[in-house]
Amino acid sequence: MSLPVHLVPTLAGVSVGAGVTVEGDEAHHAVAVRRLRVGEQVVLTDGAGRSVTGAVTETGKRVFTVEAASVEEVVRPQPSFVVVQALPKGDRGELAVEVLTEVGVDRIVPWAASRSVAVWKGERATKSLARWRSTAREAAKQSRRSWHPAVAELATTADVAALVASADLAVVLHEQASIPLAGLSVPPAGVVVVVVGPEGGLSPDEVALLVAAGAVSVRLGAEVLRTSTAGVAACAALLARTARWGA
Repeated sequence: MSLPVHLVPTLAGVSVGAGVTVEGDEAHHAVAVRRLRVGEQVVLTDGAGRSVTGAVTETGKRVFTVEAASVEEVVRPQPSFVVVQALPKGDRGELAVEVLTEVGVDRIVPWAASRSVAVWKGERATKSLARWRSTAREAAKQSRRSWHPAVAELATTADVAALVASADLAVVLHEQASIPLAGLSVPPAGVVVVVVGPEGGLSPDEVALLVAAGAVSVRLGAEVLRTSTAGVAACAALLARTARWGA
């Protein structure tokens, strides 16, 4: 059985034999909810490539300490995958974030596309972004990721175009595209950007703008996927052609 994983702010400078203290909500959930006990083996990660495995030596109400038995540092995988996710309805945004995190996406960018039904403004924007970030954090722990994804601030279409222009490969998922995603080659390093539209699809102006910025308009297949699953399907197809998935 896999060991439980807990997130800490940093593991920089931690060596074998050192004690690492976990505090706050993370510790409270482990001790009060999951009933963590002294002697139990756990994994700690800082989400920035470092992880520690060791036994719990002490617990409190909102704190516990682990003695590092092993320390691992993982190089950030290449290429880096960025998904621009147009805002979907309801909780489908959290679903998209969860599955994208599980397959290894490095950055998720929420996008206010012209046909997005959901609107992030004011307090709603703050709460929605917090939910996306919380979902990414928990999914990264569940999937045992050494590098956790970043969830960016809400992007405008101009922001997305700039992101596309700076990418080594950028694709826009569009059901009317003539180029199949399966026909593309993936760079071994750099940044791959995948743009996913909302339930109502991308507008012609958005597609034209992103293609002009350097993106390739592609189709996944004959089926039309939901916005919450299209991104993970596209990323999986591309990741399978990289060293990250053993290619």
